[in-house]
Amino acid sequence: MELIQGISGKTDIKSLTLSELTQAMKEMGEPAFRAKQLYEWMHVKKARDYDEMTNISKALKEKCRENFDFVSLRAEMVQESKLDDTKKFLFVLSDGNMIESVFMKYKFGVSVCISSQVGCRMGCKFCASTIDGVVRNLLPSEMLDQIYAISRITGEKVGRVVVMGSGEPLDNYDNLLRFIELLSNEDGMNLGQRNLTVSTCGIVPNILRLAEEKLAINLALSLHASNQDKRMALMPIANKYNIKEVLNACRTYFDKTGRQLTFEYSLVAGVNDTDEDARELSELLSGFNCVVNLIPVNPIKERDFRPTDRTTAVAFKNKLEKSRINVTIRREMGRDIDGACGQLRRRRLEES
Repeated sequence: MELIQGISGKTDIKSLTLSELTQAMKEMGEPAFRAKQLYEWMHVKKARDYDEMTNISKALKEKCRENFDFVSLRAEMVQESKLDDTKKFLFVLSDGNMIESVFMKYKFGVSVCISSQVGCRMGCKFCASTIDGVVRNLLPSEMLDQIYAISRITGEKVGRVVVMGSGEPLDNYDNLLRFIELLSNEDGMNLGQRNLTVSTCGIVPNILRLAEEKLAINLALSLHASNQDKRMALMPIANKYNIKEVLNACRTYFDKTGRQLTFEYSLVAGVNDTDEDARELSELLSGFNCVVNLIPVNPIKERDFRPTDRTTAVAFKNKLEKSRINVTIRREMGRDIDGACGQLRRRRLEES
């Protein structure tokens, strides 16, 4: 497997598996156990640079600096909600690009929502992340270090991770797979794959590829509409992959993995929250082992979408439940701190 290059063109050390790092140490004339030490410093102790690695010699640190990029994200801004235990992080990458991550504390523990790309190319109408398009894919290390940095800053143990921030994870497929491998590795953070959710707007070929990877991760589909016409109006990806084609791919994912599916449905007042939408959605998802997560849309200033009011959202939920569909209404966390994907990054770009 070709080693992943960092921004400078050197090998990205934090994106190496332990076996790759072991081979790299051997090629540098170092004993194999050095790889285990370095790996532990990066992925267990969450070291920010080589200087924090107390049992690594000065000579080896210099060799590593010469041969590898070392990703360590810098928190440019941290917003803390006054409404709940939510924190929003704006991180600066080594090339000056910025990404967002969200820390959410629940009764069951801490969840972190991370980005997979700088920006996004998918063009969903209600999302701030995609307004300026995609800049580049994130490296596996840049995805990992969002979690590591948040854990360091907050002092909290992260128990669940959702890849649901800026970007389309399945548009960064190979780096996503490497990220999952490193995140769940028993010599690293060792997060159980069942505690990881990957969200997609519906890139059918890569949903089918993911179904064959023999992973235990959860798949969430950004559905957001009850029929093909409305989905095309909200999500350009629907022009390429028909809603039934996307749902068939999701069914294949369930058949191959046995993992319950989540369908994300952003409720937009007067657009997709009618009785007819609820009826169509019930028919569309009949027979699926799934949960529908209703999300009152986060308003962004570039669009005139308004969130469905609470009464209408509860009525929509009740209609789906009568069809024996499991439904939740997402708790609206972090709305006072640019909680929706891409809002904080976009505001910062406009200020600069």
